[in-house]
Amino acid sequence: MGQKWKYEPLTHEQSVVANTLSAELDISPVLCGLLVKRGVNSVADARNFFRPKLSMLHNPFLMNDMDIAVQRLNKALGKKERILVYGDYDVDGTTAVALVYKFLQQFSSNIDYYIPDRNEDGYGISKRGVDYAYSTDVKLIIVLDCGIKAVEEIAYAKSLGIDFIVCDHHVPDEELPCAVAILNPKRADSTYPCPHLSGCGVGFKFMQAFAIDNGIPADQLYPLLDLVAVSIASDLVPIMGENRILAFHGIKQINHNPSVGLKAIISVCGLQEKEIAINDIIFKIGPRINASGRIQKGKVAVDLLIENNLRAALEMSYQINEYNEARKELDKSMTEEANTIVAGLESFEERRAIVIFNPDWHRGVIGIVASRLTEVYHRPAVVITCTGDMATGSARSVTGFDLYKAMESCRDLLDNFGGHTYAAGFSLKVENIEAFAKRFEEFVSQNILPEQTDPVIEIDAEIGFHQITRKFFNDLRKFAPHGPENPKPLFCTRNVCDYGTSKVVGRRQEHIKLELVDDLSNKVFNGIAFGQSQQAKYIKSKQSFDICYTLEENAYKHGEVQLQIESINTKITR
Repeated sequence: MGQKWKYEPLTHEQSVVANTLSAELDISPVLCGLLVKRGVNSVADARNFFRPKLSMLHNPFLMNDMDIAVQRLNKALGKKERILVYGDYDVDGTTAVALVYKFLQQFSSNIDYYIPDRNEDGYGISKRGVDYAYSTDVKLIIVLDCGIKAVEEIAYAKSLGIDFIVCDHHVPDEELPCAVAILNPKRADSTYPCPHLSGCGVGFKFMQAFAIDNGIPADQLYPLLDLVAVSIASDLVPIMGENRILAFHGIKQINHNPSVGLKAIISVCGLQEKEIAINDIIFKIGPRINASGRIQKGKVAVDLLIENNLRAALEMSYQINEYNEARKELDKSMTEEANTIVAGLESFEERRAIVIFNPDWHRGVIGIVASRLTEVYHRPAVVITCTGDMATGSARSVTGFDLYKAMESCRDLLDNFGGHTYAAGFSLKVENIEAFAKRFEEFVSQNILPEQTDPVIEIDAEIGFHQITRKFFNDLRKFAPHGPENPKPLFCTRNVCDYGTSKVVGRRQEHIKLELVDDLSNKVFNGIAFGQSQQAKYIKSKQSFDICYTLEENAYKHGEVQLQIESINTKITR
C-alpha cells in the first residue's frame, strides 16, 4: 500500500516565533520551526529542551498518595518488616522491580522480589503471588507496572494482613483497589504534571520521594536512571517534559557507566563500541530483556539487571540472548500463519479491525504478532490464543485511535483487561471470542477515522540540500532522545536526481545506494533507501523525484552526513 505524505507548513505566527528563536539561539530557522511544532516557544524552553537538567524534575510529592506511600515504606523499614517488590514480566515491569529493589536493598536486607509467571500467574497480581508473600511473612508489597485493577487480589492480601503500595501507569477503572497508597499519574483525580510516566518512571518517583524524605543524596539514586531510560524507550511513552529529562540522563548513564547487568546485555548485542541511542534500546536491548518473560520467566531478567558480577551477568545475558533467538523464530512462524489467516478473512477490505485466533499460538509472542499486523494492514489488530477454556489476547492500535476505549466497549465479554491508548491485554472465555470479535469490529468501524487506516508519513520540513550543513546536523542531533511526541525529524527535498552512480545493493538486491543532487544546489548527498529497489529503474532514468528522509551519520565514514530515505515519490506515482 502506498504511503501518503503529509506536510503542514508553519503558520505565520509560528514562523515569527521560529525566526525569533533562530536569532537568539543561532540555530537554523528550519530547526527552530521544529521546536515550535513541539510546543517549545521561548528561548528558555529551548535551552531546557536541549540541555534538560535533573534539577528540573517535578517534586514527587505532587503525585497523589506519595506522602502516604513514603510513610508506609518508612514504617516497614523502621520495624524491619519483610518487603516484596512485585512487577510485571515485560521490560517496563522488570526494570521497575530492579530499580526499586536495588535502591531499597541499601537500607534493608529483609527484601525480596517477585515476577509473575506468564503461564502460572497470568498478568499482574495473582492469588498465587499473594500466597507466596504470605508464606514468606511479607507485610508490605510494592507493586510496579501493574496492580491498578487488582481489586480482588489486593483485598485478599489485606485479609491476610499484607499492605500494598501500587505504582502503576495504566488507565484505572472507577473502582480503585484498597491499597494503602496508589501512585498513578493517570488517576482521574491526579494532580501530577506528567501523566505519561512509564511504570519504571513511577517507581523512580517513589524512590525519589523516599530519598528526599530521608535526606538521602540524589546522587545515590541517579545512577539507576539507566533502567528508567530502558523502560521509557521500550514502553514507547512520550519523550517530552519530565520523560525527556529522565531519558536524556538515563541514556547518558548507559553510555558512560551502565549497571553491570546492562553492560552485559550491551556486550551481547555488540553495542559496546557504539554510542547507544533510543533505537538501540527499542530494537536490541529491550527485546532481549522482554524475551525472558515471553519464553521462560521474567524473574531471570531481574536477576540479570541487579547482578553485580560481570562474568555472571554475561552468562545470564547469553542465556537471555538464546531466549530472544527462540522468540524471533516463534515471531516469524506465527506472523506467517497470522498473515495467512488474514488473507482468508471474508470481506477483509471492508473491515476496520483485525481479530484472529489460534489456540496453539505461544501467548508470550501474540503481542508482537499484533504489532506486525498493525504495521502491515494499518488497522487495530487483536491476536488471541488460549489455555484450556480461557483465552488470552493482545491488541495494538494505529496512530490516533484509542484502543483502550474499544476494549472498554467489550468489557462485559472480558474476564479482565488493561492497557492504554495503543496497547492492551485481556482474557476471556473461549466461547466469548466470536462475540468479542464482532463487538470490537463494530466499535472500531463506528469510531475510527478514514485517515487513521491510511499509512501516512508526516514530514517535519521541506528543505534543499544547500541547507544541510555540518552545523545544521550537529544542532539537529540535540533533538535526541527521540520517541513519541518528539520523533526523529523527517525532511522532504523535491526534484532530486540521480548523480549517475546510484545502484541496487543487498543480498537480495532489495536496497538502493544513492548519490543525489537537487535542483537548487550542486551538493551531492549519499543516501540509502532500504527495501525500495523497485524504484531503481525510474531513478536511473535521470528523471526528477521527491524524497523524504532522516539525516544520519555514515557509520563507515565518520563525519559524513547521509540521507536515510524513508519514501520515494516519483512523478509517475503522484
